[in-house]
Amino acid sequence: MADFVEVASADDLARRVAELGEQISADYAGREPVMIGVLNGCVPFFADLVRAMSIDLAVDFLSLTRFDGSGRVGMALDAGVPLGGRDVILVEDIVDTGLTLVTLRKVLELHGLASLATVALLDKAPRRIVEVPLEYRGFEVGDEFLIGYGLDWNHLYRNARSLWAVMDLSVLQGDVDAFAPYAYPATV
Repeated sequence: MADFVEVASADDLARRVAELGEQISADYAGREPVMIGVLNGCVPFFADLVRAMSIDLAVDFLSLTRFDGSGRVGMALDAGVPLGGRDVILVEDIVDTGLTLVTLRKVLELHGLASLATVALLDKAPRRIVEVPLEYRGFEVGDEFLIGYGLDWNHLYRNARSLWAVMDLSVLQGDVDAFAPYAYPATV
């Protein structure tokens, strides 16, 4: 079995992001939503998504901190765009247990939003612990460790153009460069 398996090619990602952009644009026609990206993993998806949209929109970001595996989440940066009375679309790279998203939604709802929706590139629905609204999703995936297109291994490989499943995590743990030929095939 291969150590790394491509889950979504660059073409698959581009096609699905374009579809999401069209769908959200149609749903929000005549409105000007605030797109809020959750850093850092959402950056490639977020950039491609907002470029795929054909409506006026505002852009902002949130950064989260996690505390020592305790499950507690803190917000390191709050949105800078005024949110009161606005339609907000939260952009996530991946939703798994739902715990982080529940917290984020509760914090954002304190701003008195007109509406709140979430778009996630990846939905790990089988891992869901709490139900949370996910109005738009790119792909449903399994429980594999994923890297590329915003997802990292020790801060590396976020810039890989496609999405990969790591089938044997010990390979990366033993050699952080093991994924480089897959991430950057034209340069290696």
